[in-house]
Amino acid sequence: MAAGRGVLALFVGNRQAGGYFDLTPRGLAGSFIALLLVSVLNAAMPTIMGIEDDSITRALLVVAILFAMQLGFAAIVLRQVRRQDGFLPYLVADNWATFFLTLISTALVAAGLANDFTLVALGVVVIVVEVNIARLIVTLTPLQIAMFLIAQMVGVSIGLVLVAFLFPLPSELVEAAANAAASAAGV
Repeated sequence: MAAGRGVLALFVGNRQAGGYFDLTPRGLAGSFIALLLVSVLNAAMPTIMGIEDDSITRALLVVAILFAMQLGFAAIVLRQVRRQDGFLPYLVADNWATFFLTLISTALVAAGLANDFTLVALGVVVIVVEVNIARLIVTLTPLQIAMFLIAQMVGVSIGLVLVAFLFPLPSELVEAAANAAASAAGV
């Protein structure tokens, strides 16, 4: 419950947000357990909703790859700005934020409320929370926050390219996308 209050405090920019998180190695372990549980739930959601999908393992691997790339690039920036001490607090807060935001997005999908508006709104919430993690938990300067967020985006982007190489789309989907693009272009 405290971590949920912490994520809410991060969203509203409360300077006391860090006090809601257990920023010890024990707290880190708890945040990783929560992250693992919500990742499994999210990966299993298509199956739970009755959609024929045997890609739970693939979905978990994609999450792991993107998470590792995001953390790797975040660690590089923290090392460059000599703030390695902020890595553990960042991990704890980010893991809990991911936990709660994934629960919210999964609930929206399950309720049939996921649409473009909710996706954009959730994206804005994620950006606000990430900025406030860097600002309030890791206590970076504005320029360092920009570097930190850009590095994470670059890491995730490289991770997406890696995922595309490791798990190529089935040829039927590629062909359907090409046909849709040709139709849209009037060809």
